[in-house]
Amino acid sequence: MSNESMTTAETQSLEQLLETVPALQDQATLDGLSDLITKAAPLIQGRRLHNIIDLLAATSDVIEMADDAMVQKLMALYEEGIGGAWAISNAMRYAAAQAAQDDTPPTIWQSLRRLSKDEDARRGLNMAINLAAEFGRQSRATHAPMPED
Repeated sequence: MSNESMTTAETQSLEQLLETVPALQDQATLDGLSDLITKAAPLIQGRRLHNIIDLLAATSDVIEMADDAMVQKLMALYEEGIGGAWAISNAMRYAAAQAAQDDTPPTIWQSLRRLSKDEDARRGLNMAINLAAEFGRQSRATHAPMPED
């Protein structure tokens, strides 16, 4: 906006602002503001700055809502998630290392024999079956059956 298009009241307000704010009397500050306005102009004109302001407001709301109980719950959830991921990762590495030690994979009969003798193998198989059953239950509850062709 040029000075010619500004009204007298706008010019006086701008001059008053420049006189009352000490930082605005520094030329480096004015140059920096000019650069900032130039860079922000497309965001302002395209109303994209509104999105940034909304994001800051939402972030501020979350910070205000984050009382001690919520932080404690989030920390517990994080610890449980990390602990579970570590346990699964550790079990997978151990099982892979054991499988790598075997020269040949066991036959079906050897695997069945192991299931009859090894309580941990049966417990793991039972856990896998329970997991598959839970996936099936949740799938049935959340998804409508697909029509047949």
